Amino acid sequence: MKKIMIAMLVIASCSAVAQEGHRHGPRHSEDPLTPEQVATLQTKRMTLALDLTQAQQEEVQKFHLENARLRKEKKEARKEERNKESAKVLSADERFSRESERLDHMIASKEKMKKILNEEQFEKWEKAMHHKKHRRPKGDRDGRGRH
Repeated sequence: MKKIMIAMLVIASCSAVAQEGHRHGPRHSEDPLTPEQVATLQTKRMTLALDLTQAQQEEVQKFHLENARLRKEKKEARKEERNKESAKVLSADERFSRESERLDHMIASKEKMKKILNEEQFEKWEKAMHHKKHRRPKGDRDGRGRH
């Protein structure tokens, strides 16, 4: 009986520890990065990867800043929406509208980058974006973001 109780205690403590979320990095910190900081970091990463000129860096900085501000606005709107209606399920039209808006933004972003970058840089950027889109997060076991 004593061995069974010890085994149950060990299993319970292991499962409790396993459920603690790891909150590392700027994404999960209590003091998130500003859109300006995010844009600057993204621009520097692109400069290193694609060897951008100074003029290209300035254009890419504007592009990233615009996107970072838009992401922050959308995130805050989703957060407010979640607080107002905790269990609201989107209709098919709402899902279609959101997905269509997201894809339109992606098309426009791709066109902007095509204007800023030269052909070789654009190909490298596209390849990097494709890789980023299709890689699985470290803890993603079932392919849907769940553990």
